Amino acid sequence: MSERIYFGNIKEGIEPPNLIEVQANSYIDFLQKDVPYSKRKNQGLQAVFKEVFPIESYDEKAVLDFSHYDIGEPKLTALEAQREGQTYSAPLHVTFQLREEKGTKEEKVYMGEIPLMTPQGTFVVNGAERVVVSQLHRSPGIAFESTVHVNGKVLYSFRIIPDRGSWIEVQFDTADLLY
Repeated sequence: MSERIYFGNIKEGIEPPNLIEVQANSYIDFLQKDVPYSKRKNQGLQAVFKEVFPIESYDEKAVLDFSHYDIGEPKLTALEAQREGQTYSAPLHVTFQLREEKGTKEEKVYMGEIPLMTPQGTFVVNGAERVVVSQLHRSPGIAFESTVHVNGKVLYSFRIIPDRGSWIEVQFDTADLLY
């Protein structure tokens, strides 16, 4: 085997960042699986439940409130789920409190299975390995633009971007008509 001789100016390469680590940490923060109930931050799954609950009856005689959630252990490993065409997931149990005039009842309810992320940053759904692809989200508001037409006239346009729903785009033509 021959010895390599390097003639370049830069001796050390740049260590590539671990791009999967960002998504893996984000999902860990979302689930907060290993964080005790009392120490969970108001983010992710905890924030979703806190946003929806408590639910009051129309006559305000009963209140259903969220207490905490538990994420159990998966029945299959990620590899077993792939082989068997299953989803790599764990059971989600939520404890609710029902407060009525008679008293308070607390009950643990099975809510379904929640997908788990593999160490590679993927999800196994129905035996197929899937990856989350991040995308940019345009902030709601109005965006104004101007372009110069070939005849030299400045043409204006704007977009109304709602929080939800279709965008509205309006443009002026060379005769200053709106489209």
